Amino acid sequence: MSQGGAVAREAAKPQDRGWAWMVLLAAVLLQGLTLGFPSCIGVFFTDLQHDFQASNSETSWFPSIMVAVLHGGGPLCSILVKRFGCRFAVMLGGLLSGVGMVSSSFCQSISQLYLTAGLITGLGSCFSFQAGVTILGYYFVRWRTLANAMASTGVSLGFTLWPLLSQYLLDEMGWRNTFLIFGGILLNCCVCGAIMRPVHLAAESPLESPKPAEEPGRRAEGAQLSNGTSPHPELQQQTRRTACFQMLQKYLAFDIFCRNKGYQIYTIGVTWMMMGFALPHVYLVPYAIQNGVEERRAALLISVIGLINIFIRPFTGLLSGHRVFTGRRIYLFSLAVLLCGLSNFICVISAEFSVLIIYCVILSIAMSGIGALTFQVLMDVVEMDRFSSALGLFTVLESITLLIGPPLTGLLVDITSDFHYVFYNSSFFLISAALFMGLSFCALGKKNKSKEASKVPLDNHSRYQYNEMPTEPLSETQSPPVVVYITSI
Repeated sequence: MSQGGAVAREAAKPQDRGWAWMVLLAAVLLQGLTLGFPSCIGVFFTDLQHDFQASNSETSWFPSIMVAVLHGGGPLCSILVKRFGCRFAVMLGGLLSGVGMVSSSFCQSISQLYLTAGLITGLGSCFSFQAGVTILGYYFVRWRTLANAMASTGVSLGFTLWPLLSQYLLDEMGWRNTFLIFGGILLNCCVCGAIMRPVHLAAESPLESPKPAEEPGRRAEGAQLSNGTSPHPELQQQTRRTACFQMLQKYLAFDIFCRNKGYQIYTIGVTWMMMGFALPHVYLVPYAIQNGVEERRAALLISVIGLINIFIRPFTGLLSGHRVFTGRRIYLFSLAVLLCGLSNFICVISAEFSVLIIYCVILSIAMSGIGALTFQVLMDVVEMDRFSSALGLFTVLESITLLIGPPLTGLLVDITSDFHYVFYNSSFFLISAALFMGLSFCALGKKNKSKEASKVPLDNHSRYQYNEMPTEPLSETQSPPVVVYITSI
């Protein structure tokens, strides 16, 4: 092979080096701006309640909608990424996030906040965040686990800085001017998107999905049109149903959910887990303030969680990337969820500031494992070329429980006037989800081993079968489609 061909082939593989590290840096900042942002909403909880004369349940709908849309807009993000690329999706998300928060500063009712900060900002954060996660899977192969863990430290930075900045600005200029400033800060997502160079897949273009073979109905319709006749109404209806089904399968991965038991168990487990996962983030600051903790110190609690995450998440990523945990990362994830659920009982024992600090430390360690492994486990249980679609269904389902969890718990607090139910509910959902995922994957592993033992290997046939259990990230010899830079904008 010619030297020029070898150089071209080498240039077409930027994974794990070169500009990939700049993309990782952008992803870190991106996750801090998007996933880290909802952590500061608890700081404004009491002020919004007072200004709009809203109950706990009504006020909690605002962060719930934001987080639910952030996670549930996955299919829309998948369409944008496949059609226009990651750079466009990230920059559009940054624009929507900024516009949403600027609009929120002029809201006159809590219901208007649902639309501006909840829907518009949440959707913008979704586009920016999920497109950033998707592109990391193509830029990193050998160091994919570490890259995901490093990117998730951006969430930790966001958890650390957003509450402190929020409390300072709230004290100095009120929540309206603070939201106006936040709109400008979130526009920096556009800068991160500019760093994420458009990529071209050697096998296919990400800007235009591969065209499936024409359906018989579509070919028949085209033949009728070429003969100057109109297609039959029933044929048109059948064609539309087929196109709709193909769209759902492409962007929501129902086919993977039906045939991949690992993906099925993991998606159900995480969806159930999210009913309780967001509760401490929304109610910890109001709970501390109600129990006599000063507002500035209460906001510091969320920052403590983020600060510890900064150091623990990379370690978790390195640990989970060790070959000992190949195919076993789901058990580490389940253990982290279990610890997260058990830690909530500390808040029930006492609401003193020193006790709450201990709670935040333990919760942060558990959250580090959850944050570092969530998307890595998903990459383990599905093929990388279907990751974007699998992520779409995964986030849509978990967004439903993220949406209803805090308001339902807020309604319970309004009825009982007891914040302890926040932590009881959170513990129930987290512990039950951890046990479900851990035991189910253990049973699935034993079932697969017994099947393999009962079969006679035939010409290495298993190599061509889709593996439903977590697998090691693709090696360089089995890398995702080769990417090359498109330097034109």
